[in-house]
Amino acid sequence: MDVIQVARPKGWVKNGIVLLPVLFAERMTDLGAWMAALAAAAAFCFASSGVYILNDFRDRHSDRLHPRKRNRPLAAGRVPAPFALAEAGALGLAGLAVAFATGPLVLLFVLAYLLLQVAYTFYFKRRMLLDVMCIALGFVLRASAGAVAIQALISPWLVICTFTLCLFLGFCKRYNESVTLGNSDHAVLHRPTLGAYTPELLTHLITLSAAIAILAFLIYATSERTVSEFGTYWLAYTLPLFIYGVCRFAMLSMMGRFTDPTELFLHDRPFQATILLWVACVIAIIAYGPGMREWMKAIL
Repeated sequence: MDVIQVARPKGWVKNGIVLLPVLFAERMTDLGAWMAALAAAAAFCFASSGVYILNDFRDRHSDRLHPRKRNRPLAAGRVPAPFALAEAGALGLAGLAVAFATGPLVLLFVLAYLLLQVAYTFYFKRRMLLDVMCIALGFVLRASAGAVAIQALISPWLVICTFTLCLFLGFCKRYNESVTLGNSDHAVLHRPTLGAYTPELLTHLITLSAAIAILAFLIYATSERTVSEFGTYWLAYTLPLFIYGVCRFAMLSMMGRFTDPTELFLHDRPFQATILLWVACVIAIIAYGPGMREWMKAIL
C-alpha cells in the first residue's frame, strides 16, 4: 500500500486539465481525440508520480516537521529511499514511453515537464515567486500537451488562462502551508520561502492572481474569436460559477482546511459541484449554444 501511496495517485486528478482542449477545440464527439487526450493524461500521471516521489525524497527530512506531510511514506520511513528512487525512475520512463506512443510533440511536452519539475525540486522550490511560477508552468505544459495530442493549435488563451489560474492556486497553497505551520522556525525549516511569504504578502498575491485569472477568462469568453468559434457569447454567463469556484478555493485555503489543492478537489462537495456545473454549462454552450440562441430569438 505504501508503495502505491508514495506515488500519490490522488494527485492524478490534476491531470484532468489535459482533457480540456478536447472540449474547447469542439472535438467532444471525436472518439479518437478522447483516446489521444487520455493517453497524454496517462503519460502525465506516470510522469507526475515520478516527480512526486523525487520531491518527497528531497524533502523527506523537512516533511517530518509538517503535521500532515510527516505521515507520507518516505518521511515516515515506511518506504526505503533507494526503492523509492527506483520507483520514481520507472514511473518517469513509463510516462515518456506512453508520451512517445502518443506522439512526438506530446513526448516533448512531457520531457519539458519532467525537466522543469526536477529543476523545481532541487532549485526553484526555494526561490520566492519562481516556485509558484514553476507550478503554474507545469499545468501550462499539461494543457498544451492535451492540445497537441489531438492535433489542435495551442491557443494563447489556453496558455494565459491556465497560467494565471494556476498561479492563483499556487499562492493559495503557500498560504495554506503558512496557516498550517504558523509563524515558527518549523515553517522556515519545512519550506525556506515561508520565512518571506508572509500572510500579508500572500493575501496580496492571491488577490492579484485571482483578479487576473478572472479577467483573463472574461476577456477570452467575450473575445471576437471565441464568439465566432462557438457561435455564441453565452460562455461569459458562466462567470458567476467561475468566480464562486475561485473565491471558495481561496477561502478554504486561507482557512487551512486542506493540506493541498488535491485534497480540496477531492473532498469539498460545494467546490466539486461548482466545477461539475461549470463544465456541464461549457459543454452545453459549445455543443448547443448557436441552436439555443436561435431558439431564444424565435420565442422572443
